[in-house]
Amino acid sequence: MVLSDRTIKEELAAGRLIIDPLDPEDIQPASVDMHIDRRFRVFKVSSRPYIDVREPMDDLTDEVIIEDDRPFFIHPGEFVLASTLEVVTLPDDILAQVEGKSSLGRIGLLIHATAGFVDPGWHGRLTLELSNVAKMPIALHYRMKIGQLSFMRMSTPVDRPYGSPGLRSKYQHQMEPTASRAHKEFEKG
Repeated sequence: MVLSDRTIKEELAAGRLIIDPLDPEDIQPASVDMHIDRRFRVFKVSSRPYIDVREPMDDLTDEVIIEDDRPFFIHPGEFVLASTLEVVTLPDDILAQVEGKSSLGRIGLLIHATAGFVDPGWHGRLTLELSNVAKMPIALHYRMKIGQLSFMRMSTPVDRPYGSPGLRSKYQHQMEPTASRAHKEFEKG
């Protein structure tokens, strides 16, 4: 069941769902608007002949930090990582779904390739997978609305929330756009 604005407010007031910072105006009928932070990870030309998911990938991107009044331009066909300004904490019985803003989708900005699902127990800023499928660059500004989170209640609390020992959760507590950690799937132990 998707949570309504009333239930979202109740969960926030009870401290079970945490979104920080949060402007009450960002609570929509069935979602909460999210804003973009100032940090981006931009893919660079590499001497690697291909991306091997078994290898660490931190060297494939450079960090770019924008000033308050300077836009970040995402060019046609470009793929970059960004993060939400908000730090989100979910209880063990609520999951979140990341969705784009219709206004941005109508100009060709996609905010996630596949990572639209946020597990119960999550804590941190969300890494966004931005793609420009338009024919012109798009200017992104620090703190602009970039997407929205909808929330769903689980049938029961989960046995092992995200970040639990044994789950090998790779992104718990991230506070900036985080490069792929797919290589950790191949590590022993």
